[in-house]
Amino acid sequence: MPTAPTLLIRPTLDADLAAITGIYAHAVRTGTASFELEPPDDDEMTRRRQAVLHAGLPWLTAERDGAVLGYAYAGPFRPRLAYRFCVENSVYVDTRARGQGIGGWLLAELMARCETWGARQMVAVIGDSANQASINLHARLGFRHAGRLEHVGWKFGRWLDVVFMQRPLGAGASLPATD
Repeated sequence: MPTAPTLLIRPTLDADLAAITGIYAHAVRTGTASFELEPPDDDEMTRRRQAVLHAGLPWLTAERDGAVLGYAYAGPFRPRLAYRFCVENSVYVDTRARGQGIGGWLLAELMARCETWGARQMVAVIGDSANQASINLHARLGFRHAGRLEHVGWKFGRWLDVVFMQRPLGAGASLPATD
């Protein structure tokens, strides 16, 4: 009896960027998870990835049988130094691979790597309060609702909310930070 192909969560390679750009472009063109109106090109996605890696943060790819099925990364939540222990996550899964748990695997690995990096809090900035799939994914992995900004985005002819969710990593706020 054949075995199911193994899902691999690994650091993103340069060779993954075309597929990642395609996954994100589809999300921008058809969904409200991103408030971008025009998909970035390969060069811009490369620049974004390099900025994340330069900060020492993870950018991960989900792969099965050589096919990129999704990606996730963490970036600084805000640029001011006092925010240095807080990261913001992004997770995108190819439409053909949704509903298979890939987003959860990506986010769980991203949290673990950010904790190792020294992050104490992870924030999800979820585009569209109707994005129940993302809200449920984050809730399953221990994120709690931290707020909502109403009617701050305009896309596809309607106003969109932003939902904030937050999860402590490691010691969270129970211990002082050390630089």
